[in-house]
Amino acid sequence: MKRTIGIGLIFVFAFVALLSPLAQGTKKPVTIELWYGAAVTEAGPPPEDWVVYQIARDKLGIELKITAEPSNENDQDVKILATAAANQLPDLFMVRRDPWQTLIKQGLVADVDDMYPLMPHRAENHFDADSKAFTTIRGKSYGLAFPGSLQKNEGLVIRKDWLAKLGLKMPTTVDELYEVCHAFTFKDPDGNGKDDTYGFGAFVEYFDQEQYLGRRFDPIMGAFGVAGTWNMTEAGFGLNVKKPEFFEALQFVKKLVDNKVIDPDWPSLKKDDFRAAWKQGKFGIMREQFAALAAAANYGPFDKNFPNGEWAALPPPKGPKGLSATGIMDANYRIYAVSVKAAKAGKKEAIARLLDWMATDEGYRLIGWGVEGVNYSVDAAGDITDKNVPADTKFSSPKGQTVTQLRNMIFYNSTLELNARYPYFTTANGRKQGPLMYLKTFQSYPWVNVTGAGTIAPSPNNADLKRYINQGVQEFVLGKRPLTKDNYAAFIAQMDRLGAADWEKAAKAQMDTSGYLK
Repeated sequence: MKRTIGIGLIFVFAFVALLSPLAQGTKKPVTIELWYGAAVTEAGPPPEDWVVYQIARDKLGIELKITAEPSNENDQDVKILATAAANQLPDLFMVRRDPWQTLIKQGLVADVDDMYPLMPHRAENHFDADSKAFTTIRGKSYGLAFPGSLQKNEGLVIRKDWLAKLGLKMPTTVDELYEVCHAFTFKDPDGNGKDDTYGFGAFVEYFDQEQYLGRRFDPIMGAFGVAGTWNMTEAGFGLNVKKPEFFEALQFVKKLVDNKVIDPDWPSLKKDDFRAAWKQGKFGIMREQFAALAAAANYGPFDKNFPNGEWAALPPPKGPKGLSATGIMDANYRIYAVSVKAAKAGKKEAIARLLDWMATDEGYRLIGWGVEGVNYSVDAAGDITDKNVPADTKFSSPKGQTVTQLRNMIFYNSTLELNARYPYFTTANGRKQGPLMYLKTFQSYPWVNVTGAGTIAPSPNNADLKRYINQGVQEFVLGKRPLTKDNYAAFIAQMDRLGAADWEKAAKAQMDTSGYLK
C-alpha cells in the first residue's frame, strides 16, 4: 500500500484505529521493549512521532519501546551481559553469537520454534533452512537470524567469445577445464596473432576460512571436496589440507602451473593487478566478485578494450567423484533473541506479530525507506529512489536516516534493494548487462556451507602455523618442493608438530559445544 502525507495519511490512521482491538476496548496494548542494531549510528533514533509507533499501537496492539545498542561490539556484549546479570534483559534484542551462547547456558534466552509459524511474511525471505540452522542448538532454535551481508556473490566466469572463436563448449569437469585453459593459452583466442593469453587467472587472496591457495582457487578445490580451510561435517571435521583429496587437488593445480596455462604472475599479483589483467584480456577463466566484474564502472575498461568480448557465468567443474563447489559459504546473520522473561510474560505472540508486520509490504517500505513522497519515491520501473522528494527528508539524508534505523531487521537483499544498488546498463555492442544477472546465477551454483567456521578460535601460534601451511602449499604447486606422497606426509607431520593437531582437537570441541557441525 502506497503511503502519502496529509489528510490521506491521517484518514488511514483513523480508520485503522477504529478497526483495532484497542479501539473496541477488547485488549490492552502489549509493551514490547526492543534493543536494535542501528543502521546508521550517527544519525540518531527515530523521532517520537515516528509513524511505526502509531501503527504498532493501533494496528498490532503493541506499545513499542526501542533502544539502540552501542555501535562498538565489545560495548554491546558488556551491556547485554550486565543487563542479563541483573535479570533485566529486554523482550527482544540483537546479540552477538558468543554472549548469546552464554545466555543460553544461563537459561535466559527462550526457544523460538513456536514463533516461526506465526510469521508467514518472513518465512521465505528471512527464515530458511540455513538461518534456522544458524540459531539451532541441539535441536532447538534459540534466536531469530536475520540476513546479513550478501552471500555467494562470487563465481567462475569464462570468455564466451573465446569459446566461440575456438569452437569450444563450456567445460563441465576439471579435465575439460584444463583442455579449455590449454586452448585459451596456445590457440590465440583473441585473434591478435600474439602469444599473450592464458587460460586461468588468479591471485592469492586469504581469509581465515579460505587459506592455503586462497579463494580464487576454491572452484578447483571444491571439485575435490576440499574448498575452504575447514571441513565442517561431523564425520570429517578437520583441516582440509590434511585430507587425501587435497593432495589430488594440488596435483591438478600443479598441472596448470607446469603446463603454463595459468597466468604465471598469480603468486605475486595484488587484487588491483588481477583486475587490470582481465580487463586487458590476459586470461579467459577466473573467479570474480559479481559487482567487480559487471557493475558499469568496473566493466567499462574491458568493454572499451573488447566491445565484442563477453564474460559468461561458468558452473564450477566436477571432480573425479562428481563433486563441485564454487567455494564456501559462511552464513552471516544478525541474531535477535527473545528473553525468557518475555516468554513467561506471554509476549511471544505479540513479538511475532510485530516482526511479521515488518515483513509485509507496508512495514518493509516504512522501515526500509520511510513514507513515500516524504522519504522516497518510486520511478517508472517500480524501483525506489530518493529523487523528487524533499532534500532534507529523503531517506539518504541525515534526517531521513533516522526513520530507517531498523532496516537491518527487514532487509534481505531483495530485488527491490539490489536494483537500487546495482542497475543494469547497455554495453558498447548493445547488450543489456548488470551485476545482478551474474549474482543470481552464482547463487544458484553449488556451495559448501561452513557456517560456524568463522567462530573457530585461532591456534596459539596462529601466524607461524598459517605461514608454514600456506607457504608449503605454494611451494608444492610451484615445483619448489617435489609433490610426492612421502614429501606431503612429512609436510603434514611437521604441521602437527607445530600445533595443527592440537588446534583441530580444540576446534572440534568448540564446534561440538556450539552445535555447528552437520
